[in-house]
Amino acid sequence: MAPGVNQIPSDIAPERRREAMGLLAKATRSELEQAWAALPKRPEAEPVRGPETGLVMVRGRIGGGGQPFNLGEVTATRASVRLQGVVGHGQALGTDGEKARLAAVFDALLQLPEHAPAAERLLAEIAERIEGEDTRKARETAATRVDFFTMVRGDD
Repeated sequence: MAPGVNQIPSDIAPERRREAMGLLAKATRSELEQAWAALPKRPEAEPVRGPETGLVMVRGRIGGGGQPFNLGEVTATRASVRLQGVVGHGQALGTDGEKARLAAVFDALLQLPEHAPAAERLLAEIAERIEGEDTRKARETAATRVDFFTMVRGDD
């Protein structure tokens, strides 16, 4: 292991970190910038990698659960930063390098006990926004739903 990398023991479970990284990838840049600006003490983030932009192959499944196939490529950006001996990773669809860097910063903050509560608040806000958007979309979709039924004709 490289010196200075993840020397601080993290109490965060791998599943929680995976979930957090998914939420950070779905965050808006303004959500990340506002949360960063709201921190009373902002540690210095040392770049480890990137931000780097490239293409990622997206896979789909026939019918949502059937045979997998390559759907196409999408642009994605990733970044890694070191904060107080902890490395954070971030990624985002598109070419916004600052968004990926800030996502990496909050991944690192989540691993630091003194900054974890602030990162958890941001994650809760992101999850609440996403849930609200999903609910709104479900309502809009339900309003346009048409129920079809088949009438059986007699044998004439």
